[in-house]
Amino acid sequence: MLNFVSMSNLKNTLLNVEGMTCTNCALGIKKQLEKKGLNDVDVNFSTGEVLFKNEINLPIEDIKKSINSLGYKVIEDDSEDHHGHNHSNISTIEKKFYFSLIFTIPLFLHMFFPHHYWINNPLVQLGLCLPVFVVGFLHFGKSALGSLKTMVPNMDVLIVIGATSAFVYSLIGVFQYYGTPEAHNYLFFETASTIITLVLLGNVMEHRSVNQTTTAIKELTQLQKTEATKVLADGSLEKMDSVLLVKDDVILVNQGDKIAIDGEIIWGEATIDESMITGESVPVEKIIGNKVVGGTIVEMGSIKVRTEHVGTETVLSKIIEMVKSAQQNQPQIQKLGDKVSAVFVPIVVAVALLTFLVAHFGFNITLQQSLMQAIAVLVISCPCAMGLATPTAVMVGIGRAAKKGILIKGGSTLEQFANIKNIVFDKTGTLTTGNFKIKDIKIYQPVTEKEVMDLVFSLEEFSSHPIAKSMVVDLQAKATRIVFDKVAEVKGSGIEAFDTKNNHYQLGSLRWLKADSEELEENHEIYLLKNDVLIAGIKIEDELKQNVKSTIALLHTQNINTILLSGDVKEKCETMGQQLGISKVYSEQLPEHKLEIIDQLATNSPTAMVGDGINDAPALTKANVGISLSNATQIAMQSAQIVLLNHKDFSQVYEAYLISKHTLKTIKQNLFWAFFYNVVAIPIAAFGFLNPMVAALAMAFSDVIVVGNSIRLKTKKLN
Repeated sequence: MLNFVSMSNLKNTLLNVEGMTCTNCALGIKKQLEKKGLNDVDVNFSTGEVLFKNEINLPIEDIKKSINSLGYKVIEDDSEDHHGHNHSNISTIEKKFYFSLIFTIPLFLHMFFPHHYWINNPLVQLGLCLPVFVVGFLHFGKSALGSLKTMVPNMDVLIVIGATSAFVYSLIGVFQYYGTPEAHNYLFFETASTIITLVLLGNVMEHRSVNQTTTAIKELTQLQKTEATKVLADGSLEKMDSVLLVKDDVILVNQGDKIAIDGEIIWGEATIDESMITGESVPVEKIIGNKVVGGTIVEMGSIKVRTEHVGTETVLSKIIEMVKSAQQNQPQIQKLGDKVSAVFVPIVVAVALLTFLVAHFGFNITLQQSLMQAIAVLVISCPCAMGLATPTAVMVGIGRAAKKGILIKGGSTLEQFANIKNIVFDKTGTLTTGNFKIKDIKIYQPVTEKEVMDLVFSLEEFSSHPIAKSMVVDLQAKATRIVFDKVAEVKGSGIEAFDTKNNHYQLGSLRWLKADSEELEENHEIYLLKNDVLIAGIKIEDELKQNVKSTIALLHTQNINTILLSGDVKEKCETMGQQLGISKVYSEQLPEHKLEIIDQLATNSPTAMVGDGINDAPALTKANVGISLSNATQIAMQSAQIVLLNHKDFSQVYEAYLISKHTLKTIKQNLFWAFFYNVVAIPIAAFGFLNPMVAALAMAFSDVIVVGNSIRLKTKKLN
């Protein structure tokens, strides 16, 4: 059973907000909420989620009103998600787009008809443009005004200025020159209408694309939605939604059913597919007393489960919260995009104004053409692609990792892990399974190796020590059970027993040996004595985890230094180092020494640490990236930034590195495209080589290219 730590973000408040279209929208909301005294405000415009801590106990209604006053809408009803998608119907944004499209198509086609056709009548054009302009002005205007209030102007300001300029200019032309041939030179209603319709199209495409980047959370959430068969007090069964279950309810789960909630088996046994939690494809055998996790599937058998964790306390809920929290966490590279976006809109408005003044007054370009050039600059410059570059890639990266059973606590962790130069491993429980096997038996008296194995197997069966349990498993197929009359476990020493002939056997530590015992040729981990005489010494070794050697070899191919850091004895550590190809080995280290070594390594170059015990927690915290295993101690998991759910398969370490590396690569590609696009497009628009309608279309597709590149990360082959 996974032992998940409660995340602090569970105390946070999460609101779903509709209407955010860019980074500046998110910055505006963040600024507004921080002004109100809220802490740890995280706003993700691409998922529409606003996360904050309300330590001043501000009424939630006041917070919602504050967000709504900026031109956004806090979603109250679960039937509509935070992108404004009504699940039973068409989305709000799509309705606005299709409505605008109906009027824009004939308006756009007027250019292909002679002036005397009815479609070219200025009043007809005004009539076609007005509904689109009103929809666009209300949709973008409220958000634009809200952003100006927070002094963080967003891309909607550019859309509103561009579309309004074209509309007002055309309106003046209608009233001033109506009925004259000259009126047609002033009609740019199709420009205003097409800008609004194409930007709405861009929003529709963007929302649909962004939805694809959040599939990991959606799929995990879907696993929670399940029906349960509750066993009532009289033994009868009742079907109900799993959300209605409370602690200590008993549910029946039959073959092929999904386990509704976390709990303990109180009846029956089953083979359970836990791959969605651990990433481990081999089903697990479970019996009475074993724990089960909600969302896993019973492949064979039938069980009754007493529920233990419900609601937000289930393992699955905590995984979903960790993934959501991680997607909110910004990498450093995003802050570059955010800084540029924050000053971008005022700069673009200034460039557009300068374009108009220089074109019209400096180069005597006509008023109409100068205005169109300025509008094209406004429209093509929308910094959406820049804002989408990082969050979409982070969402896909963290989502892909989550589906593989790797929980990454934040975009900043992805960025740091991608740049790692050293990776430090603890030994026991991290590189090894904690399952011990006999490596060598040294015989001191005339007994056979088989007799020694029979004695060890039969004695260790009575011990609760983890090493003893491992030995029993190792010897099960090789040894024969011996019956003893009396058996006792002596704390700190081991097991002692008497057989039917009253022979006295002792198995365990060096403490069983008398001070005057014969000099040992070598040290052993386990000693076997018969009637106070040493008859055998046993050396044991800890079994390596799956794919340890290949993972370390692959890390070397990425030019990452691997280091072994353990509290175990020097000989064992060095042997393991040689076996795995790890050249740098630190042995017999106390927790404080581990901390010093990690501190020294991290000072020189980015360092990751993989550990599982309480003694590793300080080192995991000190490392640039701490990696823990799902079977680790609570404190180790809390200290780590990455948790590997399939603790048996070590290749998850390398997989986590590859996902981090390729996510950072995707972010860099996205930011390059966004910057390059704006740097090239603005001068082209300013010099009049781009009309506003083409600019609007190009702007919409720049967003789609960035989001598309992020979505590619979902299925891209990593190397």
